[in-house]
Amino acid sequence: MPKKIKGKVVIIDYGMGNLFSVKLACEKVGMDALISNDKSEILKASALILPGVGAFGDAMETLEKSDLASAIKEFIDSGKPFLGICLGMQLLMTESEEFGIHKGLGIIKGRVVKFSSKKDKVPQVGWNKVSKLENGTNWEGTLLRGLSEKDYMYFVHSFYVLPASKDVILSETNYADLKYCSSLQDKNVFACQFHPEKSGEKGLMIYKNLNNLICQKKN
Repeated sequence: MPKKIKGKVVIIDYGMGNLFSVKLACEKVGMDALISNDKSEILKASALILPGVGAFGDAMETLEKSDLASAIKEFIDSGKPFLGICLGMQLLMTESEEFGIHKGLGIIKGRVVKFSSKKDKVPQVGWNKVSKLENGTNWEGTLLRGLSEKDYMYFVHSFYVLPASKDVILSETNYADLKYCSSLQDKNVFACQFHPEKSGEKGLMIYKNLNNLICQKKN
């Protein structure tokens, strides 16, 4: 049986995410998950998840108007575990070029840019591998612990992140004639371009690792 935790994991509800599939994945590995847009609930959480699908500019406008942007920054400053998924990863960056230039949360320095390829279809929709950087971060101390470079994850996106520093990049993926950042970590912030909740048992490993991290922090 999955190990239960005492604290809640909050999944941010801002109208742009696969909230219930993320909640189901959390519960499947033993986490007590709550979907909420309440700032007090967010700040009390043991871990915070920012999912997302859709346009960057619309998402940032919603987060700013609802004061969720400040709640996310305050939560991250607390040092507790944070997970960004797909658009939730992109929103962490300094800015995006999707339908014009839009300012992001600025948690991770870098930009969000569009795939440009004559060979591959855009958006990327489907399964693809994640791989380690040469001389990159060991996955053992991250939410990718237990995964290998033979494992496939599920992607749906037209844009990808370009972190200003390679030091935060955990994995890369090959698509559209390039190798791009498919996951990153900076201190307590982990984010992935793929959807772990749609990636079968291997994707669930990320939620299991998050659960284990919370349990460690509570002991």
